[in-house]
Amino acid sequence: MDALLEHLRAGLPAEALITDPDVTASYAHDMASFCDAGAPAVVVLPRTVEEVQHVMRTATALRVPVVPQGARTGLSGGANACDGCIVLSLVKMDRILEISQVDRIAVVEPGVVNATLSRAVGEHGLYYPPDPSSWEMCTIGGNIGTAAGGLCCVKYGVTAEYVLGLEVVLADGRLLSTGRRTAKGVAGYDLTRLFVGSEGSLGIVVKAVLALRPQPPQQLVLAAEFPSAAAACDAVCRIMEHGHTPSLLELMDRTTVRAVNAMAAMGLPESTEALLLCAFDTPDPAADLAAVGELCTAAGATEVVPAEDAAESELLLQARRLSLPALETVKSATMIDDVCVPRSKLGAMLEGTAAIAEKFDLTIGVCAHAGDGNTHPVVCFDHTDADESRRARASFDEIMALGLALGGTITGEHGVGVLKKEWLDRELGEVGLELQRGIKAAFDPLGLLNPGKLF
Repeated sequence: MDALLEHLRAGLPAEALITDPDVTASYAHDMASFCDAGAPAVVVLPRTVEEVQHVMRTATALRVPVVPQGARTGLSGGANACDGCIVLSLVKMDRILEISQVDRIAVVEPGVVNATLSRAVGEHGLYYPPDPSSWEMCTIGGNIGTAAGGLCCVKYGVTAEYVLGLEVVLADGRLLSTGRRTAKGVAGYDLTRLFVGSEGSLGIVVKAVLALRPQPPQQLVLAAEFPSAAAACDAVCRIMEHGHTPSLLELMDRTTVRAVNAMAAMGLPESTEALLLCAFDTPDPAADLAAVGELCTAAGATEVVPAEDAAESELLLQARRLSLPALETVKSATMIDDVCVPRSKLGAMLEGTAAIAEKFDLTIGVCAHAGDGNTHPVVCFDHTDADESRRARASFDEIMALGLALGGTITGEHGVGVLKKEWLDRELGEVGLELQRGIKAAFDPLGLLNPGKLF
C-alpha cells in the first residue's frame, strides 16, 4: 500500500487521491444487486490524460488491478471494485472540447454527463440521440463502456453508432488513437467499435469523437391502453410491419404504471394491463400518430390518446423515465434484467416473464424499449428475507434463459459486468468465448483492467 501511494503521488496532485476507507467504500460498487464488491486500496480522480497514463504505468509496474468508473449508475456490477484495486474515477474529466456544426461532431472527455452534452449541442441546432433513463447522471465514458441505449434507440440506435473515434490509455500506459473525425473511414480493423461495450476491460477511454445529427422537430407522444401485454406487443409488431419509424416506442406493464402513480402521482390509467407510448419527431407527427392509433385500436387498444402538445408529451416521457425508480419503491431491493429479443417474440417474452413471477410468487414489473424488443423485467423483493432473495435470484436466471430460448441476448444495453458473467459463455459458445478472451489478453496481458468482469 505504501509503495502504491508513493508511486501514485509522484505523478498526481494530492487532491486526486482518496485513501480514507470510509470514502473509498462509497466507490466500491454501482447500482446492481447481488454483485460482490471489494475494498479499493485507493480512489484516483484524474483531470488529464497524462495523469491517467501515470496511473496505468504505476499499476503495471506494481501489478495492481484498476477498475475504471463513471457515475456508477450501471446495473450489472461492471464498475464494482475488487480488493486492493485502484478505482479510477473519470468524473473530473468532464470537458466538452469541441462542437462542430459543419462536421456534426462533438469531442468530449469521458466524465461529461449525457444530459449536459445533449443540451450543449442543442444550443447549436444539433442532437446527440443516445439517452439512457439515467441521462441526468450517467457519463459518456460509462455509456461507451456499456454501449448504452435509451428511449430513442428504435429510430436512432445505440451509443456504438455515434462513437467515431476514441483516445484510449492502454493497460501499460500507452495512448492509442482509434477511428476518425470523418463521415466515412474503413482503414484497418474497427478498434473503436471494439472498445464500445468492453466495460473498461481493454483500456481507459479519455476522449471521444461523437457523431451528431441535426436537431429534429419536437416530438409528439401517443399513449395507448391495452387489456393485455400480448395485445400491446401485437400493436408493436403492427407498427413496425407497416413501415413506421417512431422516435420512441415504449411499454409499461400494469405493475410499472401503478408504481409510477404511487411514487409521483402521474395520473396514469391504473385500469390498463399495458400502456404503450409511441412518439414521432417527423414534420407532421400528428398524422403519424393518427395512423399508429388506428393500428393500436386494431390490435385491441381500449383507449388511444395522442398528446396535444410538447408539454403533455414530456409529461408522458417523464412517467416512462420514472419506471425503474418507481419499481425500486415496491420492495426494499430490485434486480433489473435487460433481456433483448426479436420484436416478433416480444409478446412471448412478456407472457413468459409473467409466468415466472407467478411461479416464484414475486412482483416483477416490466418496462421495455418495445420498438427494440429490449425488455427490463424488474424483480422486486425483500432483501432481508433469505427465501425471497433466493427466489428473486432464481427468477432472474429463468428470465435470462427465456430470453436466450426466444433467440435473444442476455443484455441489450446494461452490459455483463459481474451480474451476468456466468451467462455470457452460454450465449457466446466455446469458440466465441475463447476468441474474446484472446482479445482481452492482447490488450491487457497482465489482466489488470477491471478483473472479474465479463468472463
